Parts: sequence; C-alpha cells; structure tokens
Amino acid sequence: MKLSVPGRVTATAVVAAASLLLGGSIAGAAPAPAVAAAPDIPVASVKAHLTQLQSIATANGGNRAHGRAGYKASLDYVKAKLDAAGYTTAIQQFTSSGRTGYNLIADWPGGDTNQVVMAGSHLDSVTSGAGINDNGSGSAAVLETALAVSRANHQPTKHLRFAWWGAEELGLVGSRHYVNNLSSANRAKISGYLNFDMIGSPNPGYFVYDDDPAIEKTFKDYFTGLGVPTEIETEGDGRSDHAPFKSAGVPVGGLFTGASRAKTAAQAAKWGGTSGQAFDRCYHSSCDTTSNIDDTALDRNSDAVAHAVWELSS
Repeated sequence: MKLSVPGRVTATAVVAAASLLLGGSIAGAAPAPAVAAAPDIPVASVKAHLTQLQSIATANGGNRAHGRAGYKASLDYVKAKLDAAGYTTAIQQFTSSGRTGYNLIADWPGGDTNQVVMAGSHLDSVTSGAGINDNGSGSAAVLETALAVSRANHQPTKHLRFAWWGAEELGLVGSRHYVNNLSSANRAKISGYLNFDMIGSPNPGYFVYDDDPAIEKTFKDYFTGLGVPTEIETEGDGRSDHAPFKSAGVPVGGLFTGASRAKTAAQAAKWGGTSGQAFDRCYHSSCDTTSNIDDTALDRNSDAVAHAVWELSS
C-alpha cells in the first residue's frame, strides 16, 4: 500500500518508538546485544567421555551400577571435570536397596537464581553392562555442554544447573530424592528441567518429549533446521528422571533415540537404519559398550542439548 506523506510521518514515528522499546539505535544509541548462539559440541569430546566411562566399567566389574565402585568412579570423573571448569558442585547422598547412592549437582555461577534452567541425565548403568548408550550418552552430552558453558564464559539471564542422577535404573530413586528434598519455594524457581536418557542409540530414532510446549518447540525447531524429522517420545514416557520433576509441577522436556522397541518401516524410511530391529538391541545388556553408539545421532543430539540450554536460559 502506498502511504501518503502524513502516513509516512506517522509510520516513521511508530517505527522509531518501537525501536526505542526494543533497545534499537536511534540518535546513535547502541543496538541491543544479540543472544549468542550455542557453540557446536564436538562429538569427539563427547565420545572421549564415553571412553572414560567404558574404562571405568571395565576396571570395576564391567558395570557402573548403583552402589558399586564403578558408579562412584564415574561420579568422581564427572565432578573433577566440572570443578576444574569453575562449577560449584555438590554431592547429594541417599540410600537405596541397602547401598549408598549419589547425585551430582553442578551450578554455574551467575544468572537469576529465581529462574533456574536444569539439564540432567542418569549416570548409573544396570549391573549387566557398562551402560554406554544407557546412559553414558546423555551423561557425556550434558557434561560436554556444561564444559562448553565454561569455555564460552556464557553468562545467561537465568541460572544454569546441571545434574547427574544415581539409581535411575532402580526406579528414578536419585532424581526423586532430589525433587522430594526441595522446598516448595525452590521447586518453584526451576523454570525448566531437560532430560537426556539414551541419545546415541545404534539404530536411532529422533524423539522429542511433548510435556511442555515451549521446550518441545525449542527442540523441534532445532531438528527442523537440520532437516531431521522428529516424533513424539512415547516409549520411555514417565520412565526416566523427568517424571519426578513433572509430578512436582516443573516444566520438563528432553530427547531420546529409542530403546527396546522395534523401528518401523516408516521410521526407517525417514531416518535410515534397520526396520524390524530394536533402536538399541543392546539395551540393558553386556553389549552396551562404546561400539553401541551411532555417532551421527550422538552428534546431533549433543548439539541439540547445547542449543536448548543456551536458548532457554537466555
């Protein structure tokens, strides 16, 4: 539509006022800083953590299960990395099945502590194997994202907290202990919890939790940008560490690449892989080792973890 001269003057005034409200540049004012994009998470670095977790399992009876030496060694490995990167770490202790368990909580200094964005994963394996996809994959991606925050000296508006849960394989024991021991005021400060449990399955799917619309959209938009179709996660619904947070009223979301359910022909057509075979045929088995990882899925999902952390904490 062609504007008359008075109309152009009015429109210019409206644009100028909007620019001021949005922090734009009028009369030489500096424009508002753009939100920094999340860095690429090197899949080689994520895999290096998986190699360390495999070595820990191998040296400790072949697993990293709750109450076993391999679990505590895994926790010590993650904690040392975070301490060196400038995090404030805390170990939360609990008891399950007559054995002592541990959660590891890491806070990045700064940000509004009344608005906390959390990202977490369970660190324990089952007793039958090293648990490299389940859930070394999620644990390593969350760890490398936390280290990327430190390398970038990222200073988000919201406060960032990362967590590695114990005894998930016994029924979400560690994460439930954490949530149940939060005061109602501190629960209310968590603006979102992101869960990553199995994100490198060898016959992968790309599944997004649909629990919170804003978090779901953040992940779906990221994968749309890659040209990767996603589906709503249903196989593990309520079976991982997001469940206690959701029950407490915290907005939750997350990613998943599939466990024992078989990939359909339609899913194989859009994602590749083998139809009729489980997403992870080594699920809860001794073959869940470093050879049980799809590098492409691990890479894409690790980058998606960082994207969501940056986006939702800005």
